[in-house]
Amino acid sequence: MNITQTVDIPVSRKLTIDVPPGVPTGRVIISYEPVEPRQRKPRKFGCLKGQIWMADDFDAPMALVDAKLVEGL
Repeated sequence: MNITQTVDIPVSRKLTIDVPPGVPTGRVIISYEPVEPRQRKPRKFGCLKGQIWMADDFDAPMALVDAKLVEGL
């Protein structure tokens, strides 16, 4: 039987692994395979231009926003 789980190793270096109920008890072999962090490309300024919008009443007082919600219902 082969089970693969990805876990983060904490500073304490102690692991707690949840095992499915159908797995019998006994000795296991744990193998370690380091995962290389993905390299992200730096974002360019303006790369999301036109894809994000903000409501006209974004910074309106909440009382005004609540009144508009009640009117809409």
